[in-house]
Amino acid sequence: MAKKSALGRGLGALIDNADEVTQSKPASSINEIEISKIEANPWQPRTKFDDERLQELSKSIKEIGIVQPLTLRKIGKDRYQLIAGERRFRASKLAGLEKVPAYVRTADDDTMLEMALVENIQREDLDPIEVAISYQRLIEECKLTQESMSERVGKKRSTITNYLRLLKLPAEVQLGLVAKEIGMGHARAIISVEDPNAQLQIYEETVKNDLSVRKVEELVRDLNSGKKEKKEKKAKTEDPEEYKELKSQLSTFFQTNIQFTRTENGKGKIVIPFTSDDELEKIIGILDKAK
Repeated sequence: MAKKSALGRGLGALIDNADEVTQSKPASSINEIEISKIEANPWQPRTKFDDERLQELSKSIKEIGIVQPLTLRKIGKDRYQLIAGERRFRASKLAGLEKVPAYVRTADDDTMLEMALVENIQREDLDPIEVAISYQRLIEECKLTQESMSERVGKKRSTITNYLRLLKLPAEVQLGLVAKEIGMGHARAIISVEDPNAQLQIYEETVKNDLSVRKVEELVRDLNSGKKEKKEKKAKTEDPEEYKELKSQLSTFFQTNIQFTRTENGKGKIVIPFTSDDELEKIIGILDKAK
């Protein structure tokens, strides 16, 4: 077991206001709790645990012990439930430990979930989607605003917003992030494209050609500017409202669908179509009456 000086870095070392989060005070000392008396956290936000890394952590624990104590809550006589430290808990069991160092806190179910999510976000080995889902759960299940969440986890609101936006990407792109086929930079560039089909095409091209973040940003820029130019061109070629009204009046007057075209410099033509000699005679009659 490591020396006492190496212990003591619980949730409070990760977030400054951990006492406020838990609405309780941490134990004044680290307790040695029997592993057999500890239950897993039913609100554990992490769903994947890398077996190889667990084995590595287990070997480290065998050599030097647990450097960072677990965080538990008491749920009955000699029964405890994990709040934070699931990987350390699993690795300790693999290492054959009978007891583990832990803080014991008082926390209700809502606080348990919040603490587990906040502790989860602080981990460095999470993929971006896991982080994004944890943020989303803090908003939906713990009723936190982005501002209060920013204070809880020590992240800028813009950072939280960028993670949450990842959840709007197509499922294939999200899975690519999880599988590390693309990075956070690629995803942030792709998400600035509005069309999900276009997002998917850029993602597939990125993976196929191993594109850099800068190259993906260029693709997105070209795509967005192309759409903008097309939209502007369409707006320029559209007839002003007064000409639309004129076309409508002429169509009514000649009782046929008048064709009206006009260029940007003001040139154009008005075409009065007819489908038979009778229609032509009718048009001529209308013109004669208009003299």
